[in-house]
Amino acid sequence: MSHARLCPLAIFSVVAIVPASTQPIALAEQRPGTAVEYRVERLAETGRDLNMRFTTTQLAVLEKLNRTDVLRLRRLEQLVVPSIWHDDELQYSPFPLWYPAAVQLPKLLAIDQPAQAFAAYEEGRLVRWGPVSSGRQTYPTPSGLFHLNWRSRGRHSTVNPQWYMRWYFNFDNARGLALHSYALPGYPASHACVRLLERDAIWIYGWGEGWTLGARGQVLEQGTPLLITGRYAFVMLPPWRSLEHLARGINLPDGVLQKLAKHAVVEKT
Repeated sequence: MSHARLCPLAIFSVVAIVPASTQPIALAEQRPGTAVEYRVERLAETGRDLNMRFTTTQLAVLEKLNRTDVLRLRRLEQLVVPSIWHDDELQYSPFPLWYPAAVQLPKLLAIDQPAQAFAAYEEGRLVRWGPVSSGRQTYPTPSGLFHLNWRSRGRHSTVNPQWYMRWYFNFDNARGLALHSYALPGYPASHACVRLLERDAIWIYGWGEGWTLGARGQVLEQGTPLLITGRYAFVMLPPWRSLEHLARGINLPDGVLQKLAKHAVVEKT
């Protein structure tokens, strides 16, 4: 990989100052990942020894873009690769930097199933994003508004005790659904849970807020809201390998969080 040498005297930095009143509107229109140019490589032609071609930081970006963990990247037939490498992974986000519907919420976790990706917002501002593997076609992950409930550093699955799920954060106690670390093969493969890269699962485990229960087990306060949108199109090719899709990014719904946001305002006052 070659890099052109630049004369330091020829580099200028221009900083645009956006008024505070218009900044949220400007950020709402920004999906950094849509401004990046990508190419789709056939690994059979370019080679599967990715460690020779990419740095550790670059491989971490490729995990997110290709919705798979590093162990399974080389097994893919096609690999999405950016033309420019950024140090900040938010620069590849398909989600908007600003989510106006969540501005009244201290924290919000959103999962877009068609794109197999999650976004974490703090008072409407994007702070992290990453890939997921939601439920397979026979065990789909439900869409809707949930909350993070309780967490465990690791537990065995009730479906199959041989499955050990690390950094487990439950969001549907009745059905036993949770976010947790597990293999990301590059497509929906779970039993209705939502799989994450381990580093993302660890981050959410520490960042998210669980529920508060009373002495009789009643829910006194809900945990961090979790919005799961859409359904994955199993009959179609993965959208993140489409250059057209990458140029559009992800749109999150506006009206779903209105009642939740109003409640948050009442709690603050």
